[in-house]
Amino acid sequence: MALEISAKVRPATVAIVGRPNVGKSALFNRLIGKRLAIVDDTPGVTRDRLYALCEWNGRTFSVIDTAGIDPDALDSDDMARQTRAQAEIAANDADVIVFVVDAKAGLSPLDDDVVTIMRRTRRPVILAANKAESERVKAEVPGEFARLGFGEPIVVSALHGEGTGDLLDAIVERLPPVSLEVDDTELALAIVGRPNVGKSSLLNALLGEDRSIVSDIAGTTRDAIDTLFQYNEHRIRLIDTAGVWRKIKHHGSIEYYASLRSLGAIARCDIAILVIDSMQGVLDQDRRLAGMVLEERKGLIIVANKWDLALQQDGEFKQNELVDIIHENIPFASFAPVTFLSAMTKRRLGSLMPLVMKVAENLDRRIPTAQLNAVIRDAVYAHQPPNNAGRPLRIYYAAQVATHSPLFIFHCNDPDLLTNSYKRFLENTLRSNFEFEGVPLNLEFRARRDADDNAK
Repeated sequence: MALEISAKVRPATVAIVGRPNVGKSALFNRLIGKRLAIVDDTPGVTRDRLYALCEWNGRTFSVIDTAGIDPDALDSDDMARQTRAQAEIAANDADVIVFVVDAKAGLSPLDDDVVTIMRRTRRPVILAANKAESERVKAEVPGEFARLGFGEPIVVSALHGEGTGDLLDAIVERLPPVSLEVDDTELALAIVGRPNVGKSSLLNALLGEDRSIVSDIAGTTRDAIDTLFQYNEHRIRLIDTAGVWRKIKHHGSIEYYASLRSLGAIARCDIAILVIDSMQGVLDQDRRLAGMVLEERKGLIIVANKWDLALQQDGEFKQNELVDIIHENIPFASFAPVTFLSAMTKRRLGSLMPLVMKVAENLDRRIPTAQLNAVIRDAVYAHQPPNNAGRPLRIYYAAQVATHSPLFIFHCNDPDLLTNSYKRFLENTLRSNFEFEGVPLNLEFRARRDADDNAK
């Protein structure tokens, strides 16, 4: 079943925390690999991502791993500080915390450091005792970790997948009620990007030009501010993430801190504006953020800021050439429009909001079923589907069952016959025939026996 998230609903956030080498990343990978229905992987970014949008027992939530601390590169004091910093971040920004301990090694002083932070927050904490592969270790877990004060640990083995269902059940039980964060009449924009690319300058430039702020509303996270303003007849909510980078000075915590805060902003938006530095081009963090946006199925616009400075240095380049370079560096987001501007001087600032409104329209675009099937039928005739051992893939019928972002169901004889290249061909067919610039498309394939889909 496809994973569908309303753009107006903020998924709850579950953070996996714990000292180094307790198996946080292994547990994270076990959960998303075996137990969770995950939004399609984004090519090029999954090998180092720290998050996943997941579903269990009818609830959707974001799981975030606090991986990234290298114990071999740090002395014990630095490690302790960074462990405390990551725990504090999770405690303040997550809805539910999974505190992972090493059942085999037992308690560690670093576990106590994490506990100190956990006890200062009102967030629900689930204690998960990992690496419990032997019966002896399982029997020792309750006594070993009882003094932590978080109730009876849930015994798990990330290595074998044991106990993960119980852990997910416990997570869902503690999730807050689904909350509507954005009014249906508002269009929510998240401004995301690396440090010092001009996110706050862009927000201030947009507000300074329109001069019609409705109100400043404290956001759901510690430093974020949601600002409402009017653009023509449209009510716009700007979600700024610029403040996230200034609080944590420990190098090992910065990437996790940014990922957690940016994910919260992206989850609440309709369209994400990814700001990159025209002088530096596309870097790994830019690709990571673009992957976060697309995994959450939000609209995406790429803003190349500091365009005035880039012109002084590379005046020979044409904009269409630079757009191609940006898309080559973020190939999985080649459908995202790119605009060049200077937030500081407001040069070409007027190009942004019309682009935002165009992507917003595309998010809600619905293709009539008859028109959709005519296009798909012609494409299939022109480019025959894959054939496996004499058994070809046959596509019988297609329908768009959701918007924001668009979801298309393809009924076929056997989804296992589908190849990634043919799926890309069908997506490119949709994009070449219908206006979906800036919008991720969800394509789901079902066997004809499942024709009783839940189209609404």
